[in-house]
Parts: sequence; C-alpha cells; structure tokens
Amino acid sequence: MHYRISSGNPASRLIEVDFSLSNLSAPTVELQLPAWRPGRYELQNFAKNIQRFEIFDKTGKPLAFQKLTKDRWRVQTAGVSELVARYTYYSNVINAGSSYADDRLLYLNPVNFCLFTDDRLRETCTLELDIPDNWQIAGGLHQIAPKTLLASDFYELVDCPIIASPDLQHLHYEVDDTVFHVWINGNIKPDWERIQRDFSRFSETQIRLFGEFPEKDYHFLTLILPTAYYHGVEHRNSTMLVLGPNDEGEGLYTDLLGVSSHELFHAWNVIRIRPTELLPYDFTRENYFTTCFVAEGVTTYYGDLILRRANVFDDTAYFKEFQVLLKRHFEPSGRSFQSLIESSWDLWLDGYDKGVPNRKVSVYYKGAIAALILDLHIRRKWNHARSLDDVMRLMWERFGKPFIGYTLDDYRAVTEEVAGEPLDWYYERCIFGNEPLEPLLNEYLAFVALQLENDATDLTTTPAVFLVPLDDETGLENRYRWLGVHPEGGLNVKI
Repeated sequence: MHYRISSGNPASRLIEVDFSLSNLSAPTVELQLPAWRPGRYELQNFAKNIQRFEIFDKTGKPLAFQKLTKDRWRVQTAGVSELVARYTYYSNVINAGSSYADDRLLYLNPVNFCLFTDDRLRETCTLELDIPDNWQIAGGLHQIAPKTLLASDFYELVDCPIIASPDLQHLHYEVDDTVFHVWINGNIKPDWERIQRDFSRFSETQIRLFGEFPEKDYHFLTLILPTAYYHGVEHRNSTMLVLGPNDEGEGLYTDLLGVSSHELFHAWNVIRIRPTELLPYDFTRENYFTTCFVAEGVTTYYGDLILRRANVFDDTAYFKEFQVLLKRHFEPSGRSFQSLIESSWDLWLDGYDKGVPNRKVSVYYKGAIAALILDLHIRRKWNHARSLDDVMRLMWERFGKPFIGYTLDDYRAVTEEVAGEPLDWYYERCIFGNEPLEPLLNEYLAFVALQLENDATDLTTTPAVFLVPLDDETGLENRYRWLGVHPEGGLNVKI
C-alpha cells in the first residue's frame, strides 16, 4: 500500500491523497477509512472530512464503486491489478489528533485519512510527501528516501504522526541505547539546555522504573500555538503535543513537562501494556473496554510523580499539580453516579464531553486518585518495600514485553500479588463502586502527612478542596519515601 500526500493549495486547508493498491486479483475490493484513532476512545468519523473521492485503474480509467457505510467503499476490480483512490481531506483543525496544512506546515495523523483493506493490514506501507526540498520531516517512521517514509504495516503507519516544515527546531539526547528527539514548531525560542536536562532526567527515571525502553528511538512532536491550548496523544514511538500560548512563560514550560512525562509513560502503559480488547485495534467500530482507569488513570498518577522523583519538579511544583488533579475530580464529579468501570466503557458514548451533571467520572482524575490509594496502601503495608512500581513492572514483564494484552482480572491478580492479600475492598470501593472517596483518600494521605479538606457543609454540596500538611514527622518521612526524593523542607501552607 502506497500513499502520496500533497497540498497544492494550502490556503484551502485541503490535503490531497493518492492511495495506490497493487496485486489485486478479486472481482471487488472494499476500502475502509478508520472511524477513530488510538488514544481517543470515541468515534470521530473521519470520512466526514473527505471532500472529493474518485477511484481509477493504473491507466487512469475510472472504476465503479459503491459506498457501503459512512466510511467504507466497494470497488469493482475485475480484470484490474492495481487501483488508485484519489481524494481530498479537509484539514482545518489543529489538535494533537488532527491533520493540518498551510504554506509552512504539513501536519499529518495518517489515521485521519489513510484507507486500508481488511486483509492487508499487515503489509508494509510507504508514505510519500510532496513537500519543498528545504523542509524537514519529524516523526517515528523510518525514512527510506528524502521524502518517503516506510511503515512495517498499517498499524504502525497510523500510530506515527508526522510534522513537515521549514521551521522545525530540534534537539536529541540519549538514555542508555535509546535516542530521544524533541521537535518544536512554533513562534518560540526554546531553552534547549533546560529541556535537555529536564527531559533526560524524567526519561531516565521512567526507564529505571520499568528496566528498559520499548523502542530504539522516540520523538516528542510539539506544535506551539499563539492561543491557549493543551493536548497530547501517545503513539508507538512518539507523542504528538499541541500547546499554547507561545508566550514562553513558565506556565507553558510546566505544561510541556507535564504532558511530555505523561505521554512518555504511555510508551509502556497502553502502547505495549494494552487491554486485550484493543489488541489489535479494530478501526471500524467501538472497541469497548473497562480498564481505561489503568491506561489513563495510572499514567496520569505517574506523569507528575515522575517529574518529582526526577527532581524536575520541586515540592511546590508537584503539589500544585497534585492539587489541580484533586480539584478536577472532587469539585465537579466527586458525587457522580458512575464507577470507573462504567466510565471506562462509556468513553465511547460521551467520555470526552461534559455530559449530564453528576453522571460520569474522569478515568484520568479519579483513575489517578485510585492509583494513589493503591500505591499508598501497598507502601503502608510493606513499609515502602513494595509499591505500585512493582505492579507496573510485573504488568510490563507479563503483558507488555510479550505484547499479549491483559484483562481486568489480570490487572487485579497482579495488584493482589504485589499487595500480598485480596483487595476486594479496594475494587469494590474505588473501581466498581461510586461512593465519595474523600474519607478513604484521607486515610491514606495521613500516611504521608497530608490531608484533603473541603468547604462543603455536607456530602450533597459541591466542595472546594484544599490539600494541607499534617504535623507528623513519621508521615513526612513516608512522604519523601513515596516521592522517592530526599527531604527539602516540609509542605507548610495550603496550596
């Protein structure tokens, strides 16, 4: 399968695609466009962005075809050995899962616009970019010619976003045998010395947690916008980040660190430690699963914690982000009806919309709080000799490294093995249940000399929450053992 991508009129925001499929022998071929993309568990119906759609044989003769569904076409190919589907894709939105073209940027998420056939998903794919000679190409695909990229199969192709531009800024660093690339496109002058120091630290800390890195190289692909924005998406050996505004302030850099650490953790957790329901991806329909609280909640928990362990964040910076996480759960949805299991399943329904009040919870925020409770429970029982780190290492060794997929029962079995006891109470209260978590959370926060306070008069009132320290010397020692750093002074004020 070969794709040629161009944008003859960037002002139109149209990306022009020529998809060539050879070695045809059947009387018909069905072409499918993905209905969703990895990292966003909702149907996005990319076919709605196709403006013009035509199919020809290799001589340029039109072939008859019929649209079967919103994103599937049956082509009459009797006597034809090769076809070319020629179509335009409207790309007027920039986020971390979209595609976009202007006169100085070609930003591509191939999952948006690359057709496939069901029986050839494992074949190699080539992607050719019609771009000026002075443009650089950034992304995780192997470059086999100046403007041509190679993917081992369709799954790799659509899990590797691409930026092409004459304005790309680039840095690389190494940790063990892995080369990491930071690519930035936008009206900004990066502090490369600071980026190299901080990114090296959190990359090394994550690798030490798991013991190895899944890939030989990794790419942080970053678009900086003039307007406020915050979005990141994980991919096989890269992440796509869209941030703004481009004021070069400390807030922008903090956002860059937070989303980069989160997305790098996904290189293990969900890219390789993947729910069995997502292995392999079925791009034609919903892929329902119940463990997004592991995929996203555990990752959200570790994203900022890793930055503290790596001494990229100090106490003030870490607990500021921790406070934000707590507020994002307890203030809007601490009394919501759904459990984490139900909200994981219903991501495909409305998981990324605000939705009905007090219905769902965030698998990111409540999932992170549930991960924290589990981590502190294991640490308290084993005096820090075991922790959630051990859970994730076992998940990597048993499911991620062999890439075989895990079930909810698998995850529960590993957590109970590390805890050394049944965890019925944990799963009933935190994962399957919908009870307010403040009392349970405070039981475990006390172990690390912290407490969650709110200004609600009763459990029916929406609270404003505050994280406060406790005057407890033993708890303070436990806090630093949890954070994995040496004490640098206590947390003395409300955040």
